[in-house]
Amino acid sequence: MTAVKTLADRIEDLLPQTQCTKCGYPACRPYAEAVANGDANYNQCPPGGAEGIARLAALLGKPVIPLNSANGVERPRPLAVIDEQLCIGCTLCMQACPVDAIVGAPKQMHTVIAELCTGCDLCVPPCPVDCIATPSVTGDATGWAAWSPSQADAARKRHDRRGARLARERDAAEARAAARRAASATPAQAAAPSAPATTSAAAVAPTADDAEAKKRAIIQAALERARQKKEEMAAKGQGPMNTDNVSADVQAQIDAAEARRRRLGVTGNGGDRNSNDNTPGAEPSPDPSKPR
Repeated sequence: MTAVKTLADRIEDLLPQTQCTKCGYPACRPYAEAVANGDANYNQCPPGGAEGIARLAALLGKPVIPLNSANGVERPRPLAVIDEQLCIGCTLCMQACPVDAIVGAPKQMHTVIAELCTGCDLCVPPCPVDCIATPSVTGDATGWAAWSPSQADAARKRHDRRGARLARERDAAEARAAARRAASATPAQAAAPSAPATTSAAAVAPTADDAEAKKRAIIQAALERARQKKEEMAAKGQGPMNTDNVSADVQAQIDAAEARRRRLGVTGNGGDRNSNDNTPGAEPSPDPSKPR
C-alpha cells in the first residue's frame, strides 16, 4: 500500500534540498512543515528562486509573490573550494557541511567533493583562516535553472543519511558513557547496567548497504587524491603554510574538535567517518537552528 503524502511531504518535494538554512529553518524538511502549518511563508527559499515560489504557490493555491529579501537573493549556484595551502585541518567546515561533502583529517588539508556540494555556504563562516571560496559554477543560470530535481533528490538522501549517522553516533556515545559510569561504580552495581549498555552499543551499529559502500568509495578516492596532492606539494616545498604558530583562538578550536572526537571514540579517518564529525555533543558552528 502506498502511503498518502502529507502537505509537508508535497512541499518538501518542491524544495531544492540544499539544506542551506537561508529560509530561517535548520533544513528543508522543517521549513516544509512550517509552511504546511502556516508558520512560515512560501517565499523564503533563495536557492529555489522565483520558479520555486511559483511551484509552491501552485501547490498551495496562492498567488506568486517575490522572494523575501530578508532570506537572501536568487543567484547562480556556488561551489565550495578549499585553498589547500591555507587549510589548517581544523575540521570545522566538515562539521558544518549538511551533506557530508567535505573530507579530511585533523590537522591535514581538507577537500570538497564537487559533485556532492550543494553550495549552501555553511562551511564558510566557521573557517578560522578564510581558506574557502565559493565561485559560481552555473553561469547565468539561477534557482531551479541551476539545480536539477535529481541533484535535489540526491542531496536529500545524503542529508538524511547524515542525520541517521549522527543519531547512531549519539546513541553509541551515550552507551559508552553509560558503560563508563557503570565501570566506575562498585563491581556489584556495575554488573547489571553494563550488559544493557553493551547491547545498546551493538544495536546502534550501522548496517552497510550498497549506497553507503558507494559513498565510502567516493570519499576514499577524494582522500587519496588529496593525499597525493599534499605529497606533491610537499616535494616542491609548497605544503600547507598555516599549520604552525596559529593563533590561540584557532588552536583552541582545533583542540576542542579533537577532544570531542576522542570523547566519542571516533577516529579521524575520513573514509571510515563518512567525511564529517558534526556529532551531537559537539557544538556545531554556526548554530543551524538560527536564520542566516
